[in-house]
Amino acid sequence: MANPMEQFEIVKLKELSIPLQSGPLDVSFTNSSLWMLIALIGVAAFLFIGTARPQLVPGRAQAAVEYLYDFVRKMLDENVGPEGRRFVPLIFSVFVFVLACNLLGLIPWVGAFTPTSHIAVTLGLAVLVFALVCVVGFAKHGLHFFSLFWPKNTFFPLAVFVAAIEFLSFLSRPFTLAIRLFANMTAGHVLLKVFGTFVVALGSFGALPYVFGILPLAVNVALSALEVLIAVVQAYVFALLASIYLNDAVNLH
Repeated sequence: MANPMEQFEIVKLKELSIPLQSGPLDVSFTNSSLWMLIALIGVAAFLFIGTARPQLVPGRAQAAVEYLYDFVRKMLDENVGPEGRRFVPLIFSVFVFVLACNLLGLIPWVGAFTPTSHIAVTLGLAVLVFALVCVVGFAKHGLHFFSLFWPKNTFFPLAVFVAAIEFLSFLSRPFTLAIRLFANMTAGHVLLKVFGTFVVALGSFGALPYVFGILPLAVNVALSALEVLIAVVQAYVFALLASIYLNDAVNLH
């Protein structure tokens, strides 16, 4: 059986760029870079088509863009409040970019690559959100932002213990946010690869290909549908957690 991890290999695209390396840092153009660029172009085209000619009665493209934007806006309203409106452009951008990367990786037969299956990409997005939370928290509350970790009306030795746990939990947020997205996308693609190989292997037994291949084929179809759902849900979860973290910075409790 082919190695199911080969689909996650980072490959330099020499035909599209000159290999660039400075010491241990390699900044050559790779397949991951290519598919992130495709995702960016796809999102930009989708937004441009939907907003190029706005109408009072929106067409399908405009309605799709407005629905996604209102979806993110309502999510921030529910989790942050009116002050969350200023962060809608950023959270919306992160949401549609992650969604595009997740869905593009499911396109068959074109050598599609899923950038969000690499923790370097998901961690970069998570650190961006975490940095925004810290900047907003200190800009709005100053040093009083540290009160986020201090439990009120608690016995002092216990409060110190709880504050230490809360602080470590806060620092772990970018890692848990990144690992959640990366692990879900990686696991799903590995399952698709494994069962896809079973379809070919078990379906090649002489005169009985349908007997041996139909079950893994059915499972693969179901897994493909599940992967589409997971791709959407994980983009939503990433944006939702970013909104919840922003709420902690805007509305201290």
